[in-house]
Amino acid sequence: MKATALGLQHVLAMYAGAVLVPLIVGDALGLTSTQLTYLVSIDILMCGVATILQIMNNRFFGIGLPVVLGCSFTAVGPMIAIGGEFGISAIYGAIIVSGVFVIVISRFFGMLVRFFPPVVTGSVVTIIGITLIPVAINNMGGGQGASDFGSMANVSLSFGTLLFIILVYKFSTGFMRAISILLGLVAGTVAATFMEMVDFTAVWEASYIHMVEPFYFGLPTFEWSAIVTMILVAMVSLVESTGVYFALGDICERDIKKEDLEKGYRAEGIAVLLGGIFNAFPYTTFSQNVGLLQMSGVRSRKIILITGIMLITMGFVPKIAALTTIIPVAVLGGAMLAMFGMVVSQGIKMLSKVIGDSQDNSMIIACSIGLGLGVTVAPELFAEFPSGLKILTSNGIVAGSVTAIALNILFNMVPSRKKNIV
Repeated sequence: MKATALGLQHVLAMYAGAVLVPLIVGDALGLTSTQLTYLVSIDILMCGVATILQIMNNRFFGIGLPVVLGCSFTAVGPMIAIGGEFGISAIYGAIIVSGVFVIVISRFFGMLVRFFPPVVTGSVVTIIGITLIPVAINNMGGGQGASDFGSMANVSLSFGTLLFIILVYKFSTGFMRAISILLGLVAGTVAATFMEMVDFTAVWEASYIHMVEPFYFGLPTFEWSAIVTMILVAMVSLVESTGVYFALGDICERDIKKEDLEKGYRAEGIAVLLGGIFNAFPYTTFSQNVGLLQMSGVRSRKIILITGIMLITMGFVPKIAALTTIIPVAVLGGAMLAMFGMVVSQGIKMLSKVIGDSQDNSMIIACSIGLGLGVTVAPELFAEFPSGLKILTSNGIVAGSVTAIALNILFNMVPSRKKNIV
């Protein structure tokens, strides 16, 4: 009974982060309520599969640590951009290729990590967070193009949800603080129900059980710019996961070796590949569960196995997924502003450790974030470029990421003769 309660605690800690990704992406792509219910269901199920793959420890995959995997928020902006330009099939084509890429490079990624120091990953995470903020603001108004956009009902609901999250975060500690976003979504939806802004039709129509279906949204298509984008996202996720692996190794008093990292990367690659095949999402380690692990002091993989089984079971029950799809767009917007703002905050935190190291790092950050945000605001800047170059300039996240990687090589890896200034 205690093990089940601890497993459920991990589910609650990651649930909001897990379901927000399909809700945001599905809403941006204009999916129907039935499609959105399936998307949330398969996403929850694949979170469980990805988690179990990672806690295993065999010769080929699994780091064997009590780690929980969920949807990568790093992928939200890129997936919306890909879906808007090429359609949902291109999203899954790119995810599948990026999963295969991660599996292939898992043995060598330890050597590639040097190309992704904090100045690069921090810049990428910051760019992603900044480019997502407009999505949150649009949703706070009721959703882009909504007939009641900016109405007092939508604005009060979104800011009320945000205020509730802030107050819970301020005046609670430990587990309650960890699930403040989830509590905010529940409170906002309850308030919206009293305002007659919630439609329960999707819940009544959803079945109690369903089977998963590969390529539910159709066969994948493959676009070079989409593939490059998702590979960059996968590389950043691997760098983030590396930090989580070492943090967990420290908590569990286990020495993490090169072979352990390889198996961890490989398990993540398999999870991403399966996510593409079953129309879910890229998966990465969830740091909030690491905090919960440290808080509870329970480091058993058995607890995380129970968490994975719970997630898989929930994924087979569309009624549960449908409950999340009735959350009003304005409520989502309020929660999204907090979550995307936290993505920016995480990026700034990563950059704060290196920005003072040298003026070179300041230039890398300035140019990569500036270009990334600029291309997002004015994508027509590169409209006259050849199609081959447009792969690198098709969206701000790719442009900013490639700029950060290239400038880091130029400033921090290419030998240069330093001149003494007298």
